[in-house]
Amino acid sequence: MSRSDVTPDPAADGDGPGAAGPGADPQVAEPPTAEPPTAEPATAKPSHAGPPHATSSYATRFSAGLAAGALRVFLVVAALFWLLPTLGLLLSSFLSPTDLNNGGWWQVLTAPSRLTADNYERLLANDTITGSLLNTFAIAVPTTLLVLTLGAFAGYAFAWLEFPGRDWLFLLVVGLLVVPVQVALIPVSELFGAIGLFETTAGVVLFHTAFGLPFAVFLLRNFFAEIPRELLEAARLDGAGELRLFARVVLPLGGPAIASLGIFQFLWVWNDMLVALVFADSASPPVTVALQQQVRQFGNNIDVLAPGAFLSMMIPLVVFFAFQRQFVSGVMAGAIK
Repeated sequence: MSRSDVTPDPAADGDGPGAAGPGADPQVAEPPTAEPPTAEPATAKPSHAGPPHATSSYATRFSAGLAAGALRVFLVVAALFWLLPTLGLLLSSFLSPTDLNNGGWWQVLTAPSRLTADNYERLLANDTITGSLLNTFAIAVPTTLLVLTLGAFAGYAFAWLEFPGRDWLFLLVVGLLVVPVQVALIPVSELFGAIGLFETTAGVVLFHTAFGLPFAVFLLRNFFAEIPRELLEAARLDGAGELRLFARVVLPLGGPAIASLGIFQFLWVWNDMLVALVFADSASPPVTVALQQQVRQFGNNIDVLAPGAFLSMMIPLVVFFAFQRQFVSGVMAGAIK
């Protein structure tokens, strides 16, 4: 075999990648060896499937649930203690005078058969009590309507109308909030006696209206002032006058506040005794004065007082629950604003 038949090595000719240049070390270079990858330290896997904070999270949730449950129990117990006098009054109103004299209302818990409706039958047959309920309606309803109407008009005027002395007049209204009712009893009595309104239903209505207006104006003015000005300006651009703007825009938006004020005003007038005792007609008193007169005349007649007091208390509760949605809306709107 001749030398020319041997296949030439590319590295030997200097054309290949392994060829050595002039002056290079004739020692054959070994191919570079790849370094082994650095092994990452193995992390210990948790023995449980959940996250590492699962135990603390469960403990936090358990403690939070325990605290919420304790709070609910406390609120329920407090509510029961708060309602205990009302429950006692209700059960006493269904007991006969003999049973009431022999024991308390709690005897109904062991002897429910002692409950009777005879007290309410005698109460409804008492013209003084039934007439006093009508007299109380005749005082509370007109007073509430007058306070709401005048307070809404005045609140809108103080909020959105420009007139001389507006801020000073509003400060005067706010200052009237601190005037107690007792201060005005003697002067107003002399005034009503001079004009013929003493011991009349109209006098009681006017007195309650006068002392209910400052709070009504203050509350409704602050509520109406939160209405966006752009909304009112848009209604004015559409040609709405002030009266139409008040009726079509302001009153619907202020409905929750007006309803809340109406509930408070009705309850204040219905449960009032001082003003009614001074200014109301003794021949046609409201229910609070009528019940007080029953005590003075007949002494401890709980068989009349218990159903009368419970009936006078139920009517404001019915009014409150009837307008409960508007009341909550008004309170929440005031809180958000």
